[in-house]
Amino acid sequence: MPILIAVNKPYGVLSQFSGEPVESTLRAYVPVPNVYPAGRLDKESEGLLLLTDYGPWQARISDPRFKWPKTYWVQVEGEVSDTALAQLRNGVRLKDGLTLPAHAVRIAPPELWPRVPPVRFRKSVPTSWIALTLREGRNRQVRRMTAAVGFPTLRLVRIAIGPYDLRNLRLQPGEWRIVKRGAVGSRL
Repeated sequence: MPILIAVNKPYGVLSQFSGEPVESTLRAYVPVPNVYPAGRLDKESEGLLLLTDYGPWQARISDPRFKWPKTYWVQVEGEVSDTALAQLRNGVRLKDGLTLPAHAVRIAPPELWPRVPPVRFRKSVPTSWIALTLREGRNRQVRRMTAAVGFPTLRLVRIAIGPYDLRNLRLQPGEWRIVKRGAVGSRL
């Protein structure tokens, strides 16, 4: 019976189950055999990651053709401007082409778990937060988009993938839960 697992990936952990002996991987947090990530978060990003042992579910979640939105809370260096938000909403030109338009709004600093190590604090440089929702998944896309509009990412937390949301799941970093069981051939 296929399963879908939600995990809150901690900062500094690779989104895979194998790696160099000195690297932290999902193996240290999810002791379930034969599950694989449906998409990825880079080592420096935190938050929701979905794992499954069923290929069709993995494809449905990670393939941009199915347009599952992915929402990120992003702490950026500087006070994000209306112009930068408009650029994110219209699509940003990156080296690999124009991104799809994103939903981008300024948000108050969210209540999150402390990051270990903490984001470097600089008295003379303010920070701000945005919620950014994408429907595509290029390599390090959020970081490249915010840098392209002049606001480098300091902290990146994926809060939601499609209908799965960390606010409802209430998972702390490193915690996981089976969120769906289904029969072979069942849809998400």
